[in-house]
Amino acid sequence: MNWQTVSFETFGLGESPFWHPTEQTLYWVDIPGKKILRANVYMGTVETWDMPGEPGCIAPAAAGGLVIALRHGIFRAPDWRGALLPITTLPYDPATVRANDGKCDALGRFWVGTIDEPKTGRAAALFSIDCRGGRAPEVTCHASNALTGNGLAWSPDGHTAYWADTPNHVVHAWDHDLEANVLSSHRIFQQLPLKPAAWQWNAPRVNGQAAYGGRPDGAAVDVQGNYFAAMFEGQRICQFSPDGRLVAEYPVPAQCPTMPCFGGEDLKTLYVTTARHGRSAAELAAFPQSGCVFSMRLDVPGLPVNFFVD
Repeated sequence: MNWQTVSFETFGLGESPFWHPTEQTLYWVDIPGKKILRANVYMGTVETWDMPGEPGCIAPAAAGGLVIALRHGIFRAPDWRGALLPITTLPYDPATVRANDGKCDALGRFWVGTIDEPKTGRAAALFSIDCRGGRAPEVTCHASNALTGNGLAWSPDGHTAYWADTPNHVVHAWDHDLEANVLSSHRIFQQLPLKPAAWQWNAPRVNGQAAYGGRPDGAAVDVQGNYFAAMFEGQRICQFSPDGRLVAEYPVPAQCPTMPCFGGEDLKTLYVTTARHGRSAAELAAFPQSGCVFSMRLDVPGLPVNFFVD
C-alpha cells in the first residue's frame, strides 16, 4: 500500500483523528502524552497543545473550538490552546476508568466510550452528552459491561451505530433512533478470533497468513457504508461491508494501528493513527515509525466529521 507519513514525529498512543473541513487540518490526540495535535498536511507542520489529563477523544464544535473528553471530565475549548471550560463528568471512578474513543453523532451529541484500565470489572461503557440549544448537559448511558470502548461509528444514514470492545474482539451494532437517541435491536457485527495466549509480534505466518490478525480498535465509515476498523497488533485496517463481509485489508507500516478517519478536500484520503506506547524494543526496531500518523488515497470518499452542537 502507498502510505505517506503525515508526521515523522512519533507519539505514544495516537487516537481520535478527524479532518476539520473548514480549517483543512488533521487533528488527533496522544493519550499518554496528554496532548492534542493538529497538522497542516500541506505545509508539513504540527502544533501541539498540552492537556492537564489524558485526552481520550475530541470533536470539532459548530460554534468553534473543540469538545474534549479528559480522564476527569468533559470540557469545551472555544479556541485552540484556550481555556478548558467544564461541561460535565461521567459516572465512573477516574482512578480506574478513563475516557477513550468517541465522536459526535449527526445531531451534534458527543459520544464517549470508556476503558476499564485494570481489565477486571467490565466497567467500560458508552455515553452520549447532549448540550444542544444550550441545555444543561444530558448524559445517557447506552451500553456497558465492556472492557475497552472503541470503534464508534455510524452508517451513512445514521440509523446504525457501531461500537467495539477491543479486548473481547467484538464489534457491536444497533439500530439508532437519532431523534429519540435510543439504541435497539442489538446484534454482533463482527466477532474476531481471540489473541493466542503465546502470541508474539513476530510470530511466523502459516501459509502466508498471520496466526492472529489483531483486535478492533478505532473505526470510520465511508459513503457506501463500509466499516474500516484499525486492527491493533494486526498491522492492518480491515474494511467490512455493511452486511459484515471482509472486502479489503490495508497493511499498515506499524504493528498497532489505532484509528482511521477520512479527510482531504474530497474525503478520499484515509488517515490512521498508530501506537508505540508499551511496545517492545524489538518490535519498535522492526517498525520504527510506530506512533506516526499515515495517509493513503482511496477511490471512495468517507463520511465527514460530525460537529458538536451546544
